[in-house]
Amino acid sequence: MAIKPNRLLPGDTIGIVTLGSPLNKTSIDTGIEMLKNMGFNVVVGKHVYSYDGYLASSDEDRAEDLMDMFENKDVKAIIPTRGGVGVAGVLPYLDYDIIRQNPKILTGYSDITILLNVIYKLSNLMTYHSLLLIDFRPNTPKYNYDQFFSLTSGVNAPRPLKNPKNIPLYGNNMGTVSGIVVGGNLASFVDNLGTEYEIDTEGKILFLEEIHEPINTVYRYMNHLKLAGKFDQCIGIIMGQCSGCIEAYGKTYNDLLNEFVLPLGKPTITNLQSGHGYYKAGVPIGCNLSIDTNAATITILEPTVI
Repeated sequence: MAIKPNRLLPGDTIGIVTLGSPLNKTSIDTGIEMLKNMGFNVVVGKHVYSYDGYLASSDEDRAEDLMDMFENKDVKAIIPTRGGVGVAGVLPYLDYDIIRQNPKILTGYSDITILLNVIYKLSNLMTYHSLLLIDFRPNTPKYNYDQFFSLTSGVNAPRPLKNPKNIPLYGNNMGTVSGIVVGGNLASFVDNLGTEYEIDTEGKILFLEEIHEPINTVYRYMNHLKLAGKFDQCIGIIMGQCSGCIEAYGKTYNDLLNEFVLPLGKPTITNLQSGHGYYKAGVPIGCNLSIDTNAATITILEPTVI
């Protein structure tokens, strides 16, 4: 069973880090101010505002900021500003034993996905596919905040993982499976195949989402995972959003699901509103889930914090 961090409560301290691409100062300050207005204290990493082209700062500097937050006894949760590119660059510079010994809430999506899954894999710490600092702004839908706080503050279990009202989940390849969920952004996993940081899907439920790729490129990524055995090893699949994924060669995302994913024969839930889109369902990485494709439901089977 994965290690769970303590729940996030008003008055707690949240650490802000930039682990991949830079984010503009206005967006960072807006997110920090909203967190403060929600009743949280905020500490900021040394390189949060740094800018070095497509990276915020060096791999070593960004890793140092993250380790500083894990070693800071006052910090309860860590929220990256954004993903972008380059998050995998920090992985060799992290101390996974120290992270294991100082469990904290770590959230994010996009390129942060690889970090969430590696920390679960190497530190056995549950992590959270949920909001980034850039999402803490006035126009973020209430659903997204509810999902974030249900993961980071709620202790109820079992409980359903639902889409917003009137947006259905779809069950395919009928059956019910239970297991640990891993996954997130498709491209971030393909980028790290063949390294010690590649995703482990053995006996697990695999969750995937993508953004701004033509469907033929999404197919290429999916086929790469297939050839690497990641679909053979998993016991079930949850497909999230493919936000802004444009049609290619007359094929759509739904075509890809019907022609590539469903023929894999795994119990599969599609249309989970999680990823880069307007709605962001929260997925706890390293948590026991069940998927029932007959009822088209996802159930979180254990508390996600303590």
